[in-house]
Amino acid sequence: MNNEFLQTEEAIVEMIKTVYDPEIPVNVYDLGLIYKIDVDDDKNVQIDMTLTAPNCPAADFMMEDVRMKVESVNGVKSVVVNLVFEPEWDRDMMSEEAQLELGFL
Repeated sequence: MNNEFLQTEEAIVEMIKTVYDPEIPVNVYDLGLIYKIDVDDDKNVQIDMTLTAPNCPAADFMMEDVRMKVESVNGVKSVVVNLVFEPEWDRDMMSEEAQLELGFL
């Protein structure tokens, strides 16, 4: 992996960390909702993400927010956000910071 590729991946993660679930004061990355980020050689990005609940009313908003923010990363050509429900999300997937923030630790 070259340095530019790593910088792109880090920039993508930083942008995803600016997306919040409207009902939870923690970003979707630290909530553990981002399962996979794939960046190919042409900087096309595929993201697998899930929701805290399958019937989340903010699903479309959050997915579009992730897509638009990642698309704004310098050099990224295209972004596809896939909604997945396997494995099912649970609070153990949250970062330690998120668990502290929400009082689970």
